[in-house]
Amino acid sequence: MNIISKYKLTLLGLALGLVGGYIYYYFVGCQSGTCAITSSPVNSTIYGGFMGSVLLNIFEKDNTKKKENNN
Repeated sequence: MNIISKYKLTLLGLALGLVGGYIYYYFVGCQSGTCAITSSPVNSTIYGGFMGSVLLNIFEKDNTKKKENNN
């Protein structure tokens, strides 16, 4: 449970990206089949999940303590 609460924004972005990637494939897609990402629902869904998680990961706080140099 600690991992889920720590990365909740990243996981939310992953879920939204997966759904968004599939919706993009379904409504826009690639008719010719030559598009690397949008020609397959699997590729489009995975790419959307990756992009969503990276996007919302930007807004997470870094809770690690940084060492202070007292020189």
